[in-house]
Amino acid sequence: MRNLGGVRAPHYKNTAKSVPEQIPVPAEVKMPMCMHSGTPANPVVSVGDYVKVGQLIGEAAGFVSSPVHASVSGTVKSIDNLDGLTGEKAVTITITSDGKQTPMDFTPPQVTNLSEFLEAVRNSGAVGLGGAGYPTAPKFTLKETVNLDYILVNGAECEPYITSDTRTMVDETESVWEGVLLMKKYLNPKNIVICIENNKPEPIKKLKTLCESMDNISVRVLPSLYPQGERKVLVYNVTGRIVPEGGRLPDVGCIVVNCTTVATFAKYIKTGSPLVSRCVTVDGSAVKKPKNIITPIGTPVRELLSYCELATDGNLNTNVKKVTLGGPMMGVAIPNLDIPIVKITNAVIAFSEKDAVPPEPGACIKCGRCIFKCPMNLMPPYIETAYELKQPELLKKYKVNMCAECACCAFTCPAKRSLVQVMTLAKDMLWKYEKGAKA
Repeated sequence: MRNLGGVRAPHYKNTAKSVPEQIPVPAEVKMPMCMHSGTPANPVVSVGDYVKVGQLIGEAAGFVSSPVHASVSGTVKSIDNLDGLTGEKAVTITITSDGKQTPMDFTPPQVTNLSEFLEAVRNSGAVGLGGAGYPTAPKFTLKETVNLDYILVNGAECEPYITSDTRTMVDETESVWEGVLLMKKYLNPKNIVICIENNKPEPIKKLKTLCESMDNISVRVLPSLYPQGERKVLVYNVTGRIVPEGGRLPDVGCIVVNCTTVATFAKYIKTGSPLVSRCVTVDGSAVKKPKNIITPIGTPVRELLSYCELATDGNLNTNVKKVTLGGPMMGVAIPNLDIPIVKITNAVIAFSEKDAVPPEPGACIKCGRCIFKCPMNLMPPYIETAYELKQPELLKKYKVNMCAECACCAFTCPAKRSLVQVMTLAKDMLWKYEKGAKA
């Protein structure tokens, strides 16, 4: 079995040995109710309410939803529809901090069976913390017909710069391991495989030692190849199984769960303390002192950049031309520094002009590199042409919805064409076409 396509992107893991530092409590936090895939949470507090750290401020509003908890103690300043990262309005609770970080009186949940385990995972606020954001409890809720052969704990962290998952595996090894044992006990998979790229020797050593006395729990050391951590790529490279078009991972007997997500629900089950903060890697060519930072969820991006001695006034300064939440391959550029850190933010990457300004694209020279490197075995030039010709039938034929938007095509393109952006727009074109056909 060979690995799927991919690229050897530069690692830039400058913060791999950077022990996370706690950022000072911000003056206020902004807590969007849609920090996850699915239905946004419903606010359960009112303007003027005093809240404590860990207090429920947004309840899950459906099966695929996740609760939101206060990350600071203080007073609810406002509940507004604010511009979100995607440009869409999102219900957001703004809390003015009192600087005391007064916590709730946490009580660990009772967990003795599968139902109580799933309820605890939901109440922890755990979602896909590698960036996907899918709520963890519904991911673990499987049909009786599913034979769960593999749980893959995703510690690949293949994006350049980002090391927050690495630090979780190094600094919170016990929590990761406790989460693994909880999944083994209540989900009863045939195998649990902790998947780590070979450029992370410290977590590999720590977790391999814990696996030595356990049956059916192992560490799989993978080549450092982007996008090794993409869920369908990971399933294929570890198990040899292919997730069919339109299918889900449980269809092939697999679940993939991020290592920091595992630590998050394990800590909640042990202590009763839900997800209220994140380890975030701050790095990039415009950052003088890259760090890993523990920050309350809802903290404005500018606070993290300032902590790393990058002077900002709410706008990008002369040295910083672009800031992304997430890595340079799949991260999203933000319009301003008021954007808050959310559950799925694993990195803030600030780029200088040299790395931020895209080159002028040239004509496609039909070299086929993007096809060869695509981990989904798609044909980006054909999809690009179909999009330009506004032919959604061809987009469906060329299976654009299989695209993981990993940007391998754009990364490897010698003509520097904006292929990954075209893939995203093409998916939207096909979605609108199929929606219209059903109407």
